[in-house]
Amino acid sequence: MAESDWACDSNESLSLSLVRAPLDKEVLGENEEYEGFQPTFTYPIYGEHEKIYGYKDLVIDLRFASGSLAYYLSVQYSDMLKNSSSVDDVEGTLSKFIPPDYYKIEETFLDRVEQEATSFTPLGNKIYSYCRPSPAATKGKGKKVISNEMLDPEDEDTVVFEVYHTTWDTPGFREYHRRMQLFILLYIEAGSYINEEEDQWEFVVLFEKRKRRGVPKVETYHFVGYSSLYQFYCFPDKVRVRLSQFVILPPYQRHGHGSELYTSIYQYVVSRPDIAELTVEDPAEAFEDLRDRNDLKMLLNHEGFMREAFGVESGSGGSVGPVRRKGRGGNGKGKGKMGPPVDKVWMEKWRKDLKIAGRQFQRLVEMLILLHLDPVDERAMRAYRLQVKERLYRFNFEVLAQMEKEERLEKLEETFQSVKGDYQRLLAMVR
Repeated sequence: MAESDWACDSNESLSLSLVRAPLDKEVLGENEEYEGFQPTFTYPIYGEHEKIYGYKDLVIDLRFASGSLAYYLSVQYSDMLKNSSSVDDVEGTLSKFIPPDYYKIEETFLDRVEQEATSFTPLGNKIYSYCRPSPAATKGKGKKVISNEMLDPEDEDTVVFEVYHTTWDTPGFREYHRRMQLFILLYIEAGSYINEEEDQWEFVVLFEKRKRRGVPKVETYHFVGYSSLYQFYCFPDKVRVRLSQFVILPPYQRHGHGSELYTSIYQYVVSRPDIAELTVEDPAEAFEDLRDRNDLKMLLNHEGFMREAFGVESGSGGSVGPVRRKGRGGNGKGKGKMGPPVDKVWMEKWRKDLKIAGRQFQRLVEMLILLHLDPVDERAMRAYRLQVKERLYRFNFEVLAQMEKEERLEKLEETFQSVKGDYQRLLAMVR
């Protein structure tokens, strides 16, 4: 038998599941699947090739109590290579990355799941909540469609989601963090564990709150995802918060929970007078889109900002077409501060008030100008192009400064067209 026959893909071999008590499974719809999902990455644990050597039909069954995240681990296979020193220690390798108190006996683990089902409650302070209809409430003919904002949290068919803010000082949170941090390795590329000795860390954790069918006074909590935040000093007397890690577990993805978690973080930052702004550490492409969409929606629905920017009411910015401006001399300037070109003093004032990082706010302003830009207004279009290129030139100065003038201009135009196309893609998502 060839050596390759004994090599297993660690991503495929590792099976994850969120385990609920039997009574809590009864409220789940047919399409709500919390068992048997796979990791995106396992190279931080099993090496860059994501291979485990020495087994046939390897299954690493890693389960989590859906609320407390207590672990159960079982390693099974149909055959193992005998008399070979190169056989990988599957459990021993994984055990270095998880809490040492994981369960190996399934019955004991399930007993704990049952015991904790109604006793586990989230740690920290609740800072945000929102509702979703249960699948059972939206299926079948004649079911009335109700907006999420109109859902009754007390209704049995309403699922409530809550976000809790914690720090290392929150009693019991260090232990809980050690259970949930594994998801950073499994779902964030180049993700790594953070240093518990750094006091500047704080966290927001998202939970699903369910009512047991027929027993509405009994509520259970189930882990959905979390984000870690890091504080930096910001002269003279404030702090800057950097969003460092952000993960929503696969069973909850593509249902808007990432946007809600991001919104909860942003609103928390805005509510604190000691925080100057929210920044993001090396965002992945998918998260950058999520951030852009939610920041755009926030601005489009901000009455004061939109009125000063374009002279339009909040909520209309995402659905209106180009705005024809009657500025003096046809220079594209009208009754709003967006121009183009934008009033920079006005823009900086709003950036600080909204606590958005500089480059991010400039990009958002550029998107909104493009949304309202009259394509037949050549002067406005030229002013817009120059505004965007000025930012691109400053941001990429070191690279562009080394080019000849013609090459630099060509590269700037190429980048501008690419940025413009991406803006149009993002604007289409929020209109």
